[in-house]
Amino acid sequence: MRDWENLFMDVAALAENSDRKKNILIVDDYLPTRSLMVEALSQSGNYEISEAADGTEALTLFKSRPYDMVISDIIMPVMGGMELLDAIREIKASTAVIMVTAHPALELTVTAMKQGAVDFMKKPFSIDDLLFKVDLYLRNSGSSGNEGEDESRHLKIKEEQLSLQSYIYDAIENTPGDQEEIFQKIVELALKIVDGESCVLFLYDKTTDSFHPQVLKSSNGFRESNIPFVAGLFKEVVARKDALMVHSSSDPLIAPSLICVPLMIRGNVMGVLSVRRKRNLGVFTKNDLHHILSLAKRASLNLENKVLYESTYANLLNTFKSLVASIQMRDHYTEEHCQRVSALSVKVAARCGCPAMDVESLRIAAMIHDVGKIAWPDSILLKSGRLSEEELRIVKNHTLVGEKILSPVLLLDKEKEITLYHHERWDGKGYPCGLSGRAVPLLGRILAVVDSFDAMTSDRPYRQAMSVDAAIEELKKNRNIQFDGEIVDAFAAVI
Repeated sequence: MRDWENLFMDVAALAENSDRKKNILIVDDYLPTRSLMVEALSQSGNYEISEAADGTEALTLFKSRPYDMVISDIIMPVMGGMELLDAIREIKASTAVIMVTAHPALELTVTAMKQGAVDFMKKPFSIDDLLFKVDLYLRNSGSSGNEGEDESRHLKIKEEQLSLQSYIYDAIENTPGDQEEIFQKIVELALKIVDGESCVLFLYDKTTDSFHPQVLKSSNGFRESNIPFVAGLFKEVVARKDALMVHSSSDPLIAPSLICVPLMIRGNVMGVLSVRRKRNLGVFTKNDLHHILSLAKRASLNLENKVLYESTYANLLNTFKSLVASIQMRDHYTEEHCQRVSALSVKVAARCGCPAMDVESLRIAAMIHDVGKIAWPDSILLKSGRLSEEELRIVKNHTLVGEKILSPVLLLDKEKEITLYHHERWDGKGYPCGLSGRAVPLLGRILAVVDSFDAMTSDRPYRQAMSVDAAIEELKKNRNIQFDGEIVDAFAAVI
């Protein structure tokens, strides 16, 4: 992230064409957030900043002098942000208003946009984003008051389009989870941004030229059984690779209007998004079509990037698993050991309350945590007797070798960290870094327990396997010595 000083210089350069400093009113009942925004915007030297603790105080200030922009929290005592937004629109509709809240909801966001807010920011927000958006909207909405009504109206439409474009982008990019969750979000957004009654998202099977509904949301009785009667429209969208907007007063499945847009990946149609009928019974407009197209294009890009990421990730993972398998050709223990450790690590991490993404990282790391053993010669890997000091040094290097192998792969940063630290100890006597206690990353501590358990309960060239009970007792003896005691307890609960 660029530092504030450089960003302020950029903002100052962009504002050179302005004849005067822009007036900004910041409204938030939480003083630390308000002060942060005031400080950040004041340092540019391009703005005159006023502040208020609630909507009533802000409205008094707004009536006393002209403001080019208002940045307002939504939930405040006395008068909230939405009520303030309505009052501002009554007094001076051209004022750019950015709404801010720690508790965003889709309905609230769309309502704010429709009532004239130019953007909607979620707390905590990036100062870089705040500075960029303030400058962007002040440049786009800076009105001297001398332009004609047509130009003002055109500018207002552009602002609203830009606001919804930004909202669509953020909503799609910030959707977590798998494709099913993205599909659900696409349909939900489509209904909200055009105030539609029904929306269906289909996946298209090119080989059979057929459509398969993935998500259907309807408040007017539109059912899956209705789909074949409008399939011709969907096929036209596929053939044209372009959107359709149809109006009809007689067809009950269309009336009064319907929008169909393609979802594209690498130039091929992978699905169709269809929105039907406005809630107010009005027809869809060109602006509505434009917004649904923007949503479809952004969603398609997100899905394409996700597919590419998952494909790249899978290929890389298969490469590293092949390296582990190559060790298994020399030592049958290693690959099977990694598979067992991976499955058990997931259970322990879930018991410890780790987030889903961390559990997945641990699952992957456990599968490849011994990849550094590829550097061990057979004389060490297969040795049945005690290791010499030099051989022990080589053995202990396998975590560093594994970290070095994974280092070029940015997608595996967390997995690399787990691999590096899985032989650290709670008492600081582990390797390679001698970290102790909670300085050892949590996922590394989990892997250390599971890895040791599986090693103890497996036959090795130099000793026979322990029983499960004996291995658990050994782990408990080393609570808060070699291992994190809480993780030992969690392990004992799931084994």
